[in-house]
Amino acid sequence: MQYATDVRNAIVNSIETTIGTAPTLEIRTGAPPASPASADSGTLLYSITLPSDWMAAASEGVKAKLGTWSGEISTSGDAGHFRIKVGASCKVQGTVSQRESSGGTGDMKLARETVALVAGDTLSVDSFTFTAG
Repeated sequence: MQYATDVRNAIVNSIETTIGTAPTLEIRTGAPPASPASADSGTLLYSITLPSDWMAAASEGVKAKLGTWSGEISTSGDAGHFRIKVGASCKVQGTVSQRESSGGTGDMKLARETVALVAGDTLSVDSFTFTAG
């Protein structure tokens, strides 16, 4: 199946609309659970509230993070997956890696050379997008 650009944009724009303003981003150790409906897994390393407008408007079926996603790491460990949540309910999850220029291939790329996180350090997300096929 193929979609026109306006349909692809509507698909990815609806993700932010459905999740709403200011969801929580969690970064945890290990692989993501089987589905967003599954219980949290791994150790929670980092948790921030995303900006109220956290994704840019879609263009060509792609919607990229908007603003600065940054905060303090609470627990040391290797980042493995992320979850975007509203309250206790996970809405989106995926893998985490170091920045793309350092070979990162995760769904969410951190603004650093490694996924080894140290408590007390500041962590920023380098890139994150939703793409409609």
